[in-house]
Amino acid sequence: MPRIWTGAGPARRALLGGGACLAVTGIVLLAVGIGGVGRALPGPAPSPAALRGTVGTLATAAPLSTVASDPVQLRIPAISMSVALTTLGENPDGTVQVPSNDRQPGWFRLGPTPGQLGSAVILGHVDNTMGPGVFFYLRTLAAGDPVFVDRADGSTVEFAVDSVVSYPRDQFPAQRVYGSDGSSALQLVTCGGVFDHTTGSYLSNIVVYTSLIKVIGAPAPAG
Repeated sequence: MPRIWTGAGPARRALLGGGACLAVTGIVLLAVGIGGVGRALPGPAPSPAALRGTVGTLATAAPLSTVASDPVQLRIPAISMSVALTTLGENPDGTVQVPSNDRQPGWFRLGPTPGQLGSAVILGHVDNTMGPGVFFYLRTLAAGDPVFVDRADGSTVEFAVDSVVSYPRDQFPAQRVYGSDGSSALQLVTCGGVFDHTTGSYLSNIVVYTSLIKVIGAPAPAG
């Protein structure tokens, strides 16, 4: 059973078997929390006159997000995907759990739920010795493609793909994937690139970055 890791230093490792490939890392970065630093406003800074009367609005504006609710279904129309989600945590040795079913992705439950403020992460296998896994076509997604997550409370959160990036596994951007920039994001992670037959693993990770654009049927926040 090969041991695969992405990133160095405190990055966590994932154990794989059966010829499947999924590398995950950066659980320690969840300590960053979901408070994060908000995204800067684009363009030149407005003049003091333009800001007069609007400072309060700018200071209190909050990014789109919703309350916590466990994800139950992942739907990606562009690749004809509609699949139930499992839940992932940590192994006793501190490594990341990976889905036991190559055809079912898993949500990392030690991070935020999709739709909450912060970076939610869903992980899935790219393939196995028998053929394609659930995230085999993840690499074909394009900017703007919608990603839907149905949640246990009956709500649905809609994300839009920002980018699809391949990283050498020793350059996995743990901070970017697991950390928070103050917005609500969902990252989808699998393996890709060249397959190393010597180690039985892929040499790269594919990460699909998405941003929350809509909350459908959201419950009213408590309080």
